[in-house]
Amino acid sequence: MVTFAPRKSHFDIGNEASYTNQFRGFFTLFWISLFLFIVSTYIRSVEQAGSPLNLEFATMMSRDAMTLALSDAVLVLSTGICVLFAKAISTGWIKYYWQGILLQHLWQATMLAVAVTWTFNRQWPWVQSGFLTLHSFVMMMKVHSYLSVNGELASVDKRARALLGQLKRAAEDEGGWDAALQAAESAMIQQESPVEIGTPDVPLDIPAGSTTSYVDVRTVATLRQRLLAHSGKDIGPPTPSEILSNHPSEKIASLAKAHTELEYELTGSIEGKVRWPQNISFYDFAWYQLTPTLVYELEYPRTQSIRPLYVFEKSVAFFGTFALLYTMVETFILPLTPTPEQSFARSLLDLAMPFMISYLLLFYIIFECICNAFAELSYFADRQFYDDWWNSTSWDEFSRKWNKPVHTFLLRHVYASSISSYKLSRQGAMFFTFCFSALAHELVMAVVTKKIRFYLFILQIAQIPLIAIGRIPAIRRNKLMGNIVFWIGLYAGFPLLCVAYVAY
Repeated sequence: MVTFAPRKSHFDIGNEASYTNQFRGFFTLFWISLFLFIVSTYIRSVEQAGSPLNLEFATMMSRDAMTLALSDAVLVLSTGICVLFAKAISTGWIKYYWQGILLQHLWQATMLAVAVTWTFNRQWPWVQSGFLTLHSFVMMMKVHSYLSVNGELASVDKRARALLGQLKRAAEDEGGWDAALQAAESAMIQQESPVEIGTPDVPLDIPAGSTTSYVDVRTVATLRQRLLAHSGKDIGPPTPSEILSNHPSEKIASLAKAHTELEYELTGSIEGKVRWPQNISFYDFAWYQLTPTLVYELEYPRTQSIRPLYVFEKSVAFFGTFALLYTMVETFILPLTPTPEQSFARSLLDLAMPFMISYLLLFYIIFECICNAFAELSYFADRQFYDDWWNSTSWDEFSRKWNKPVHTFLLRHVYASSISSYKLSRQGAMFFTFCFSALAHELVMAVVTKKIRFYLFILQIAQIPLIAIGRIPAIRRNKLMGNIVFWIGLYAGFPLLCVAYVAY
């Protein structure tokens, strides 16, 4: 359900498809217009107050900064415990099903509870509280994916070893292991279609005057496995199980095929160089922590080198965009913080545009600047951290596209897991995933605002009937209307939540 491939983000200047897009000029126009708007704001502020900014927001952000940095460092370093936990699972000291799963979830819940409690004890402003809570969620998801994948692979390895034992016993009944391999190789010769002469990778032994090519049995097996290899994966010469999958005995062939499939699961899907449990190490986990993904894999598509100029470009883009975001928040959002006495409609109108611009800037900072910079530093080649969410015609499409790392995590570890583990239907799994996501968002809002209101939870759950309505063929065909409704909802959503949580 989740695959990784070398891809570039939409707004990366190295993306050939985006660079040739007919609407690329509007991207440039957006930044120039925003820059001119901010400059005019600075000039107006200097004329009225004597300074471009009053730095009230900066004072709030820098409050208890050292404690926040140390707390975040402790949070990140504490996740290294899961390497020891995975080691214990791989050696059989802890059975993942179900003792390991219970310990894993207790630890994740404790980690999140400690972080949330700490933010309340420190009485931090909403910026610090929100940052640590969100980062705690990120760490919790990374830990969950790491342990879930390694726990599942431990189970797969156990089944693979049991199947290999059955396969060896079945081979002994057929005259021994070597005899079974020879019989399978002979069967492969008979099943293979003629091999094209002249292939560089195929050494041919053609006697003088002969019109028939003779190909080594193991060469034929290698060619066969190359055709079966997944997404260009170089698996090298065929394993005994791959050869025995062609054995005339149906019992041996079926056991060999089943063992081969399990071995594929235990091997990295990109280059095939990592086989579980070789991946369980502090070095591998640290690399995974640096990689901007929430789904753990034995292997990821990698780049060849780090480009210093690319990292510099993303760093400059980060600081420049953050300066714009800071100005927008301090000048157009904080002074207009709603109160119960203010007009509800007026507050919505005043905050709609500043919140939308701030959202776009924050999106660009996180998914284009930060994620791409960390991807470059970790040699991570899959840069599709978002898709064209601005073209969304429904809320389910938006939820799939705007935050791909979280979406892939929910898809694999919540949606798919609820179907396989709890036997839920697709509709039931979707509802469960929506509730899980909505509760997580509501927890963040409770920490930030110090209030429990469930406004955001209700709005997110309300998307489910809206999604069903949007799938009506008459509505689904009108993509322009769907996109207009989507943008109106996004425009209204941010100020609506702000007014609801702050004023009420």
